Amino acid sequence: MSRIQIPGSISAAPAASQAFLERVGKSLGSVPNLFRLTANSPAALEGYVGLSGALAKGSLAPQTRERIALAVAQINGCDYCLSAHAYLAANVAKLDAAEIAANRAGGSSDPKADAAVKFAAALVRARGQVSEADLSAVRMAGHSDAEMVEIVAHVALNTLTNYLNEAFDTPIDFPVVTASAA
Repeated sequence: MSRIQIPGSISAAPAASQAFLERVGKSLGSVPNLFRLTANSPAALEGYVGLSGALAKGSLAPQTRERIALAVAQINGCDYCLSAHAYLAANVAKLDAAEIAANRAGGSSDPKADAAVKFAAALVRARGQVSEADLSAVRMAGHSDAEMVEIVAHVALNTLTNYLNEAFDTPIDFPVVTASAA
């Protein structure tokens, strides 16, 4: 059970959040608990949806974005985000089980994606204070400065959702995956 209220429907959410939730519902086919929980603060929901939408237009491939989300959720121990992103990685990004396991372990079978995931994992573990070697490795794999900035932004976005879900114990509404089963 969540530690704070989760609006049971779009109409039960604050009025300023309802349009965002309607767009999420149209985009995803449902409104996951994370969005409904975040809707308690229309400002937080707008920020989350806005950053997520902006980054979706960025340089990183959708598969790499899911890989980063899996690595960040694993490190942060967020079962909700692991469950959501394992589902999205398999069903939307079309990553196979071995790749999803590699992502959760902080890597990838794809060399360029591997550098991005390792950089993301280093960012989380070092709380942003990565080394010159970390930067050099991601550059050497072919990532541009724009992509490196986007990797940092994806880490921040995923850390936001990890913390929301962990702080408030969001009920998982995806097939359950646990951080302890990496």
